[in-house]
Amino acid sequence: MLQITLPTHVHARLADYARLLRIDRPIGTLLLLWPTYWALWLAAEGAPSFANLVIFTLGVFFMRAAGCAINDFADRDWDRHVKRTKDRPLTAGRVRAWEAVALFAGLCLVSFLMVVLFTNTLTLYLSFGGALLAFIYPFMKRYTHLPQLFLGAAFSWAIPMAWAAEANQLSQLTWLLFTANVLWTVAYDTLYAMVDRDDDLKVGIKSTAILFGDADRAIIALLQTMVVVILVMVGQRAELGSFYYLGVVAMATLFVYHQYLARERNREGCFKAFLNNNWAGFAVFLGLALDLAF
Repeated sequence: MLQITLPTHVHARLADYARLLRIDRPIGTLLLLWPTYWALWLAAEGAPSFANLVIFTLGVFFMRAAGCAINDFADRDWDRHVKRTKDRPLTAGRVRAWEAVALFAGLCLVSFLMVVLFTNTLTLYLSFGGALLAFIYPFMKRYTHLPQLFLGAAFSWAIPMAWAAEANQLSQLTWLLFTANVLWTVAYDTLYAMVDRDDDLKVGIKSTAILFGDADRAIIALLQTMVVVILVMVGQRAELGSFYYLGVVAMATLFVYHQYLARERNREGCFKAFLNNNWAGFAVFLGLALDLAF
């Protein structure tokens, strides 16, 4: 079998691009993917089209990667002062600023073309909002202590887009899911921001972790409770059954576990709590898919 060996410098450059786009860290993609699947399955009553499944799975992957590129571009001067980010390819000088911007633009273009060629007009119109949110979020931490709210909107915008692609309209359920996901994103990204809080205070980065202060865990618990309540409302309005509610109960149980992990507010515990949110999103999707299937 013919094997192609890349030159060392090419391999190193590709590895840096992969790190810039977080291809080696799929957690962000998964946190985007599960709510997108919630919307696809609900809008299609359990049977989304294969085309939309492929389009939105790829779209989530591309737009999350694009968001990482523009985020590192925006934070390139600050990241060198933060323990977790000081060795990122852009900060370390292994990737140039224009390359990050080009990757962002290219990935957005590919995603836009998929929407133009394979979905409908409503989804196309909504896509402009998604691109705008992906671009502005990284810069919000300079101006407001609520950048996680903008991230929540950016991470949730695939919900109305997926719903529109399947149903060619939006409904109250769409916006209930959107609201639940915004609140969930603020909760788990506050846990993520708690990892960097000490470094962020030194360099002047704003975040909900800094804004909430000692009330951080209590406010996260309130947000998590609101997420569960809204998802129960979704279940009632969509007339869903036991499997769905078991998924929501599993999410609520994991939220309690996250509070336990973050009880000391140390970096490791908060990061573990953040990562575990993947399973909370998956639990709701699994319950929803099983409920609509049976």
